[in-house]
Amino acid sequence: MKQTLALIALVVDDYDKAIEYYTKTLLFTLVEDTVMSETKRWVVVAPAGSTGTSLLLAKAASDEQYSRIGNQTGGRVFLFLHTDDLERDYKHLKEKNVTFIREPAEESWGKVAVFRDLYGNLWDLIQPKNK
Repeated sequence: MKQTLALIALVVDDYDKAIEYYTKTLLFTLVEDTVMSETKRWVVVAPAGSTGTSLLLAKAASDEQYSRIGNQTGGRVFLFLHTDDLERDYKHLKEKNVTFIREPAEESWGKVAVFRDLYGNLWDLIQPKNK
């Protein structure tokens, strides 16, 4: 058996605002933006150069969904973004006024910094040690 985790749904409040942030600030690639109905779009973004899991930017459609924006994991780190150069990406994100709640640190397994995205979701930015 072979399985792949293809998409992770990220609840957002506005498609265009989310696309702007993830493509201009995080430098993700807009993979797809398809209109499904008057109120729903299929919007997929992926980290630059990635061939793995992508994010489905899913606009909240109910009060319960709106209440989860930015807190889908109860305050824990939600997403883990691997990079080949943490210092480069850290500098870029700081220039874009991204809030870091943990500055870059060296760990036994690599370098890590923790930041908040547009909605308050926590991300680990990780540069794994070469194996």
